Amino acid sequence: MLSASISFILTAGGVAFAGLRAYRRRFLSATRWFAVALLPAGLYLTGLFPLASTIGREFADWATKLVLDPRVWTGIALLGVSAALLVTTRWVGRRGGAAVEGAPERAAAAGPAPERPAVAPTPRAAKKPAAGKREDGLGDFADIEEILRKRGI
Repeated sequence: MLSASISFILTAGGVAFAGLRAYRRRFLSATRWFAVALLPAGLYLTGLFPLASTIGREFADWATKLVLDPRVWTGIALLGVSAALLVTTRWVGRRGGAAVEGAPERAAAAGPAPERPAVAPTPRAAKKPAAGKREDGLGDFADIEEILRKRGI
């Protein structure tokens, strides 16, 4: 009874934490936490949770329960769903992480880049102040200053 309480409290806590991660729009992390949260319940239902079995229990007893007990099959299904979610999030994390973290690495993995014609960069001409305007070092603020002057501010 104690092992059931512990395993389902751990599962409920993990699901709650996964819900918080999903609320913060961290869906990949939330899915991973949900997958890990299913493990204690799955292990308990299969009889593999450390507190659920005693050291003297025979393997034949567990194998008999495996065949006949639907609770064990439910635990195996939970463990399978957990494993599938972990593998899927790992695959999605690698696929999406490469595009976000290192775009050049992803392009290199796709093949050689197409060659571009060599074009010499053209030097940009420095802006010359207009004939009627003075250069007072304001740069971009000159436009703002002109608008304020028109409004009388």
